[in-house]
Amino acid sequence: MRLLNAIFALLILSTTVQADETDSLHHYNYSLHIMPGKILALDKYAAKWIRETNNLSIAAEIGRVALPTDSDAYASDFGYPSLTFGVRYMLNHQVRLRRSPDTAWGMAEMVDYDSHLGNTLSLYGKFYRPFARHQHWETAYSLSFGIGYSHTKYNKQNNIDNELIGTNALIYFGAGIHATYHLNEQWGIRGGLEFVHHSNGALYRPNKGSNSLGTSIGVVYEPYYNLLEHQAKAYSPQPFERYWYLNLSAGLGAKTMLEDWLTTQFRTPSSHPDYRTEHFKVYAAYSMQADVMCRYARRWASGIGIDWFYGTYASHIADLDAQQGNVAKHSPWSLGIAAKHEVFYHQLSLGMSFGWYLHRQMGYNALFNESRFYERIGLHYTFSSAGGLKLGVNIKAHETKADLTELVIAYPFRL
Repeated sequence: MRLLNAIFALLILSTTVQADETDSLHHYNYSLHIMPGKILALDKYAAKWIRETNNLSIAAEIGRVALPTDSDAYASDFGYPSLTFGVRYMLNHQVRLRRSPDTAWGMAEMVDYDSHLGNTLSLYGKFYRPFARHQHWETAYSLSFGIGYSHTKYNKQNNIDNELIGTNALIYFGAGIHATYHLNEQWGIRGGLEFVHHSNGALYRPNKGSNSLGTSIGVVYEPYYNLLEHQAKAYSPQPFERYWYLNLSAGLGAKTMLEDWLTTQFRTPSSHPDYRTEHFKVYAAYSMQADVMCRYARRWASGIGIDWFYGTYASHIADLDAQQGNVAKHSPWSLGIAAKHEVFYHQLSLGMSFGWYLHRQMGYNALFNESRFYERIGLHYTFSSAGGLKLGVNIKAHETKADLTELVIAYPFRL
């Protein structure tokens, strides 16, 4: 109840602030919503042990919107989005996880209790972009990135079938589509379909991740809505002059091995101290990228690049394959070619890529649990005073399953 009281206090506080329309507080919005949802089993493997899926989350948000009077070119190009800070508390106490006897589990022995997915507190930033505004109705989409904390994680003593969450600290991602009905010049009712993901980005095991889908309903306070509805076209920024650039970047990443998880879970006898362990070694990974990009709009750039990867864990995989009698090639080097796209909003940017391995020899397990293509997504910040130097965090994945998390530094050279 204390959490609910704090959230309602935040909303009530927003209504007591009196400010002239020219005051900076007129740029801010506030919202409070609740989302009943379900934990998703995204493959047949997870469906075997995710038993009960209902959950509930409560979120409070405060956002800021640039107005036409601010002469903000990025805001104008995006239709005056909201940059939002949010707090979400997800109640997962109804979620039950438990394996039934199955030959797929190998040496893993079944237990006589349900495992649990802990409640999660998350802090996040959200990019909320309306794509249609009318007198009463507004429709929008949103993307969110942040961090989370779960008070319950995997352990072999009393939570052995919680393969979703292996660490207390988590990475948060959210996406949603929303519709708002504005009751008057300030208040509205907002509903949406939202997806929320928590995982540790392969920085530890287990790393299946929790994926929740739900319908949200809430109340919003937007004192500027009528202004944007009628004057969104009042400011016209200068046309953007496109240019080409060479983007060079280097990354330092970390990961734990899926091979170690599979070995200790399903190929280790219960008498062994490593049987279904929660202790895993973290390995370093390095990367370099060279991309030829075209910045053809203020908010977008696209191009193609070469990706180079070096994994310090290749020799460990070779040892595991030798012990298990698996025949496969091993090399710490990987090379790929990828399509690149980046979305810009002032100093922040969201980078995305879809690549294909030209060279990849990462052992026997990779032949079955890795695809020949890979994805990357990352959030970056540009330092204009340093000539466009960028720092950021990327997550590399295979078919949306995290392979590693990396810190990246990049520098663009105009061509």
